[in-house]
Amino acid sequence: MVKIIKEQIKKNIPDFKSGDEVRVDWKVGQDKKRIQSYQGLVIAVKGVGINKTFTVRKQAFGVGVEKIFPLHSPLINSIEVVRKGKVRRAKLYFMRERYGKAAKLKEKREF
Repeated sequence: MVKIIKEQIKKNIPDFKSGDEVRVDWKVGQDKKRIQSYQGLVIAVKGVGINKTFTVRKQAFGVGVEKIFPLHSPLINSIEVVRKGKVRRAKLYFMRERYGKAAKLKEKREF
């Protein structure tokens, strides 16, 4: 059982946390699979090991859309960190009520 789980855990995952903006390329479709890109703000990271998931929120045509991705899913092709956000919380659920300029986070600078 443990051997199967170790085989399924992905190794090439970038280091990201809540507040970061990520681009997730994942496979969609039943018969003909294609890769679709989903870019947004990570508002939550939950779980440990193979059960780890992260929630990404984006604005699509003025409506907030959230999607929960299993981190080690075979449907995820790649994850890319677009920008690092400066936050003081692990869960950013307060971002659901914000829109426009209020929905922006400061970027984390690295010297």
